[in-house]
Amino acid sequence: MADTKENLQLGPDAFKHVATNTQAQEKIAAPSLTFSQDAIRRLKQNKFALISFWILVIIGIVALLSIWFSPADPNRQHLAYTHLPPKWGNLNIPFINGYRNGIDMYAKNGVPKGTYFFLGTDYLGRDMLSRVLVGTRVSLFIALLATFFDLTIGVFYGIISGWKGGTTDTIMQRIIEIISSVPNLIVVILMLLVFKPGLTSIILAIAMTGWVTMARLVRAETLQLKDQEFVLAARTLGESSTKIAFKHLIPNLSSTIIIQTMFTIPSAIFFEAFLSYIGIGLPAPTASLGTLLSDGQKVLQIYPSELVFPAVVIVVLMLAFNLLADGLRDAFDPRSDNR
Repeated sequence: MADTKENLQLGPDAFKHVATNTQAQEKIAAPSLTFSQDAIRRLKQNKFALISFWILVIIGIVALLSIWFSPADPNRQHLAYTHLPPKWGNLNIPFINGYRNGIDMYAKNGVPKGTYFFLGTDYLGRDMLSRVLVGTRVSLFIALLATFFDLTIGVFYGIISGWKGGTTDTIMQRIIEIISSVPNLIVVILMLLVFKPGLTSIILAIAMTGWVTMARLVRAETLQLKDQEFVLAARTLGESSTKIAFKHLIPNLSSTIIIQTMFTIPSAIFFEAFLSYIGIGLPAPTASLGTLLSDGQKVLQIYPSELVFPAVVIVVLMLAFNLLADGLRDAFDPRSDNR
């Protein structure tokens, strides 16, 4: 038995020294990311959201530059050039070569050589491209206003309501219910009784009703956050309610605020276009996508291009904002499986 144990003993030659690198073993393979950095990473992985973002950036830049570099005066009339089809230089491509039913409309109307209308003209001979750019600029301006009211009235109203609670919260929520019970169209009509039809009435209607959804979402999130440990710790240390709101609540509400804002913007754009379409929005001769759609609808069967181009722009804007909003919602959701 002793001989067997001696045979089983391993000598020093049976072991091989393995060099170890403690730093390499303890190194974290994945980079450490903050919540915002991880959200941006998730957003970049969403191709549709990323493409939508760059489409909106390009549209915004082009619409802004058109203030100084417009192809033509959007309100200047050329009664001899009415209902011209699109023409892109000398390109002989159907639908953009200036021909309609086999007839060169530019030669027929005596348009000088070298004068082109890339999206054609309307019933008063006004350049459609310039008017579409103006309409896009108006829609984006409405979108910025909706964002402003969401971030000011909606966010702070919701934080105050959720933070104070009790009677204050009850009264503030009853006010929201009263505002929500009145349709936006009724509010606009009431504004028209006081102000002239135009951008002022639309802005006031959005200012009165557009922030309600944001306030409700922020209030619900605030009710959950105010009982969290980090908020209770801040209150124990004697921090004021204002400092807690800006330092703790708003950063933790950022995902909800950003997502809701991105859904509010297309709603505001469609609201303005709808009002202009039915004739209670921007007055003539100011162009908006809604007025362009209304004018194009009247001559759809004869001159379809006058409806198609503004319709394409508003569809692209609506889809881009909604796809970007979906991408942001997935990016800020930690439970998302998008890795």
